[in-house]
Amino acid sequence: MKAYIWFCVLAAFVISCNSTTVESVNSQSNSISGDYQLISKTPAKDRKLENLDITIEIAGMPKGSYYLMGYYQDQYFLVDSTRMVSDKINFKLNRSLDPGLYFALFPDKVSAVQMLIDEDQQFVLKSNINDITQSMEVNGSQENQLLFDAFKYESNQQGEFSQISEVFQKFKPGTPEHDEAKAKNDKLSKERMDYLSGQFKKYPTTLFSAFKEAGQNPYIPYDFNPDGTLTAEYTSTLRKLYWENVNFADDRLLHTPVISNKLEKFFTSLIPQNADTINSYATKLVDKVLDKPEYFKYLANWIVLKFEPTKTSLMDAEAVYVHMIQKYFTKERVFWADTVQTYGLQMRAYEMAASLVGLKAPEVSAKGADGKMYNLYDIKSDYIVVFMWNPDCEHCAEETPKLLKYYAEKTRKEFEVYGIVVNTEDAKWRAALAKYKMPWFNVFDPTNRAIYAKYYVDNTPEIYVINPERKIIAKNIKVNQIETVIQQDKAKR
Repeated sequence: MKAYIWFCVLAAFVISCNSTTVESVNSQSNSISGDYQLISKTPAKDRKLENLDITIEIAGMPKGSYYLMGYYQDQYFLVDSTRMVSDKINFKLNRSLDPGLYFALFPDKVSAVQMLIDEDQQFVLKSNINDITQSMEVNGSQENQLLFDAFKYESNQQGEFSQISEVFQKFKPGTPEHDEAKAKNDKLSKERMDYLSGQFKKYPTTLFSAFKEAGQNPYIPYDFNPDGTLTAEYTSTLRKLYWENVNFADDRLLHTPVISNKLEKFFTSLIPQNADTINSYATKLVDKVLDKPEYFKYLANWIVLKFEPTKTSLMDAEAVYVHMIQKYFTKERVFWADTVQTYGLQMRAYEMAASLVGLKAPEVSAKGADGKMYNLYDIKSDYIVVFMWNPDCEHCAEETPKLLKYYAEKTRKEFEVYGIVVNTEDAKWRAALAKYKMPWFNVFDPTNRAIYAKYYVDNTPEIYVINPERKIIAKNIKVNQIETVIQQDKAKR
């Protein structure tokens, strides 16, 4: 039983672009410097696809129901199901499937055999449960012959790469052991690169070539810092070349996990997590596919959802949202949504746009509890905290006492608070003021017009920090982070 579970782990490894040391070592391609020369080619559009008829016969397969699972963009979906008959399973439909990567999911709903489906959709896979990869026989499918040949080649190298990874973790750069391991890694990576490149050149229009080529990291010999981390130059080159081996003219890749895996690694692990950098790389990527509708739709939506302000810890996720919506989600480009939906997205971005980190802090004028108007810019303290809160908010009840304590420790020259209550009633506001005895500026505009399209708030409490030049230097933070933000700003002066 362990054999086919191990196979699934290997399969997941092969299709992904992960970040652990072994997988990074073992996910190299054939570009060292300069522009990557894409090898795989998009096949002609007028290809005829066979109706589906797949038989899988693996000696020792467990009895029960099997499921044929497909993949589109970043979602799995059920295609068909069947039960074992005479130690084999058969998926048969009176139609063809969209070319892509599919999985025959075992009865435990964890283990699976993956397969590439393109023009040849009538084939047989035979193997043994004790060693699925090495014993696999493919009949009737060039795509899967190439795929399992690659699996066999990579699994034969895997043990050596694992040993190299252990040495990298144990010994520092410059030691004989580390240098020897690096030389072995470069040799193995070059061999793997040459093997795959040879297959891509021999079979340039296959889904196998497009899929495997897209899934490789660019081949860049490792360059280590003394502490064992990869150098900034190496990482910069990796970012530059990361997408060059993806054929965005080939929609078949959207029916595999390769694009979503690369997106996740790129925007989570390879790019510094600040809004300006994310926006820069997002623009470079999305601009590559402006004339490729399905890729444009997927990439633009993926980035917006990835950095949805309520679902990320990025300090200024709104900056990513505003950039993407205003640049790409226009009525001319968003072909998948109606004008009402597009207008709603644009309006939300407009409401966020004035309160991004780095911008001049908008002025606010609203009435205090005494009925007088209080202006944010009347405050003369070096730093201002805009504290947006609600009397019924549980998190506000947690953060307000902390802010009161911090406020008491500072002089008014250093620091002042401009409190804005939102989405409440006058009586609740006044009762909360009496309860907390807030000594700072407190204002309330029942219509919220005083802050509309000035300071965006989706969850309370919302904290903005404004520096002496009256620029926003932080947002979406906790009270215990205010002092760090202020000290970091002072250190820059």
